[in-house]
Amino acid sequence: MALFGNAHTVDLETAQRDYAPLLGQGEQLHAAYQLIRDTILFTDRRLVLVDKQGITGKKVGYHSIPYRSVTHFTVETAGTFDLDAELKIWLSGSEIPIQQTFTKGVDIYEVQALLAQFVTR
Repeated sequence: MALFGNAHTVDLETAQRDYAPLLGQGEQLHAAYQLIRDTILFTDRRLVLVDKQGITGKKVGYHSIPYRSVTHFTVETAGTFDLDAELKIWLSGSEIPIQQTFTKGVDIYEVQALLAQFVTR
């Protein structure tokens, strides 16, 4: 599965309010990143990919990835000519990584630190 587009940080209170029905009892949202239409949520238990589908975006797919399924990940910082940072996440049983591009405004080191915190438990 690959996601494409430029992500930016979402206010945590707004994301908490908007996605509260997705969270399990006691599950805490730690970060959220918005694509053009889709969203990536980092909770203390899992990574949630919110995929708005169709022309209107009323149909929504939720891909929940427990951190224990992540085998490894890479981050690539923005460069002089390539202004976007990139994140790739490999899941057990899949050779193709989930890919995400982040705009210059997102701290890719923060994203990497979140993954490292939860994946290495």
